[in-house]
Amino acid sequence: MKVYQLKREQYLPISLAEAWDFFSSPRNLKDITPPDMGFDIVLIEESKAMYPGMIVGYVVRPLWGIPMRWLTEITHVQAPHYFVDEQRFGPYALWHHQHWFEEVEGGVKMTDLVHYALPMGVLGRLAHALFVRKRLEQIFDYRFRTLERRFGSWQAQNELKQKSSFSA
Repeated sequence: MKVYQLKREQYLPISLAEAWDFFSSPRNLKDITPPDMGFDIVLIEESKAMYPGMIVGYVVRPLWGIPMRWLTEITHVQAPHYFVDEQRFGPYALWHHQHWFEEVEGGVKMTDLVHYALPMGVLGRLAHALFVRKRLEQIFDYRFRTLERRFGSWQAQNELKQKSSFSA
């Protein structure tokens, strides 16, 4: 099984508390997911703060409008600094997504670190090369732009900071 990594950093001009309140609520995922993903939450505990063991279920349509069920578990939470969601059922052979929040001068540095693998061996690796990697980049690019529109842009030394890297 080939494991890939996606890392994104974004600086937002908001407080650590505001970042945590927004990102620790699974309900806000729909707002930062591209509309063409057809993202819908189908299972969530209402009025509960995020906790380890929390299960969230979605339907997504990542490719060609084909619906896929995705069930994630929140496995680690250390408010307001990080949480981890892991796929329990869905399109990936492995999905482990770390969300980190660090208070910095003028706002918050948010880091997403995703380790993922695709099923079906060589076919999965081919799918990754042909469209999965590009689709994930598009999703995180959309998220970046949407968060900037919502919270404003954060600049350090007159340049916007966004880092993205993939490795295998």
